[in-house]
Amino acid sequence: MSDCLFCRIVAGEVPATIVHETETTTAFRDISPQAPTHVVLVPHLHSPDAAALAVAAPGVLDDLFVAAGEVAKAEGIADSGYRLLFNTGADAGQTVFHAHLHLLGGRALGALA
Repeated sequence: MSDCLFCRIVAGEVPATIVHETETTTAFRDISPQAPTHVVLVPHLHSPDAAALAVAAPGVLDDLFVAAGEVAKAEGIADSGYRLLFNTGADAGQTVFHAHLHLLGGRALGALA
C-alpha cells in the first residue's frame, strides 16, 4: 500500500535501520524505543493487524517469530530474555495499521498493566 509507512520501509522508500531481512519479513530499529533493544518486525505482506495476517497468511506469522529469535540472538538478548508484542487496534496502542511484532529487551521488563 503506497500510503502505509511500513510498506514504504519494506520497499526502501523510507529510511530505517534494518537489522534483519528475510524473503517475507523485515526487522528495523524502532524510532521511539521503549527498551535498550526495540526492534519492529514486519511482514512484507500488508495486513492491518496480527489477526488479519493469521487469516491471510498464517505461515508468515511463523516467519515473524523465527526472525524475532534470530534478531534476539544477534542483539545478545536471547539468553537474558526479551518480550514479543503485537498491538492490535487503536485502544491497544497500534498506530501503524500494518501487522508488526515488537521485540523488546536489554533490561528487565516489568509486568504489563
